[in-house]
Amino acid sequence: MFKSKILGLGKYVPENVVTNDDLSKMMDTSDEWIQERTGIQERRHIKKGDGNSTAIMGLKAAKQAIERANINKDDIELIVFATLSPDYYFPGCGVQIQEGLGIKTCPALDVRNQCSGFVYGISVADQYIKTGMYKNVLVIGSENHSGGLDMTTRGRHVSVIFGDGAGAAVLSRSDDDSSGILSTHLHSQGEYIDELSLRGPSTEKWVPEIIAEDPQEDIPYYPKMNGQLVFKNAVVRFSEVIHEGLAHNQLKKEDIDMFIPHQANLRISQFIQSKLGLSDDKVYNNIQKYGNTTAASIPIALTEAWEKGKIKKGDLVVLAAFGSGFTWGSTIIRW
Repeated sequence: MFKSKILGLGKYVPENVVTNDDLSKMMDTSDEWIQERTGIQERRHIKKGDGNSTAIMGLKAAKQAIERANINKDDIELIVFATLSPDYYFPGCGVQIQEGLGIKTCPALDVRNQCSGFVYGISVADQYIKTGMYKNVLVIGSENHSGGLDMTTRGRHVSVIFGDGAGAAVLSRSDDDSSGILSTHLHSQGEYIDELSLRGPSTEKWVPEIIAEDPQEDIPYYPKMNGQLVFKNAVVRFSEVIHEGLAHNQLKKEDIDMFIPHQANLRISQFIQSKLGLSDDKVYNNIQKYGNTTAASIPIALTEAWEKGKIKKGDLVVLAAFGSGFTWGSTIIRW
C-alpha cells in the first residue's frame, strides 16, 4: 500500500479586515465581549466588488499550493473541495476549480462536513492515494460566511465568530515510509443536527415559503447555534479523537510537536491544549486574526505554521476538528 504526504500548502484571505470595533457599530457588542467569549480580535470579510467568492478564494489558495508542490496543474488527478458556502446551490465548487485551473478533465467532488470538512477531505484524498488510484490530489477548504450572517444584535452570538478565507493542500504518493499521513479518524453524531445548523433555503423550505412566513425571531436562512452545547461536546470529542489517532499509531501526547485545531473558539483550543499538556510553542492558533473560517481554518493555520518554520521535517503534526453535524475527526502526520 502506498503512503500519502503533503507536498504543497497555500492560503488566501480577503484584504478587508473587520475588527470587533467595526462590528460594535452594527450591533450591540464590544471588543471586550467578543474577545472574552471567543478570543477573536478581527476577521476578514469579502468586500463587494473585490472579485472574491468561495471558489475564487479556493482557486487562489490552490494555485499557491500547486506552485509550492513543484508540480504542474495537469498533474492533479482529483480535486476535493470542502465548504458549507458554495457559490452555487449546484454544481459544487470542485468543478469550478477544475475549470479555473484549466485542467481539461479530472474528477472533482465536494465535501459537506462543515468545520470538519478539510479533515474529511484529507481522509478521502489519503485513501485514494493509498490504494494507488491517484498520485496527486488537491484538497481545498474555502468559505464565504460574511454574505449570509445576521449582522444585527439578534444574530451577534453567531455573526461575530465567522470570517472568510481559503486554504489548500496538495497530497502526493510517497515511497518514504518515515513520513506522510499516518492515519485519519472520522466520526459523526446526527442526533445533534439542529444544534448548529442553517435549515433554509433548502428543498425542505424554499425562499418563497420563507418570505411568505415573514418570521420575526427565528429566521431560518441565518445560521443558528446552541453555543454552550457545542462547546461541551467539542472539548470532549476533540480530546477523544486526538487520543484515538495517537493510540492507533502507538504514540503518546508527549510525542506531539505541533497541534493545529480547527479554529472554532480560542477557549476550546486552550482547553484542549491544557488537557494535552502542550506548551504554547506546540499549538498554533490564528482565530484571533481570522475568526472561524470553518473548512478553511485548518489549512490556513497549517499553511501559516509551515510558513513561519514552526513545522519541520520529522515533526509529529496533529490536526483535529469538530463542527456541525455533529462531525469530528483527526489526522496524524509525520512531516
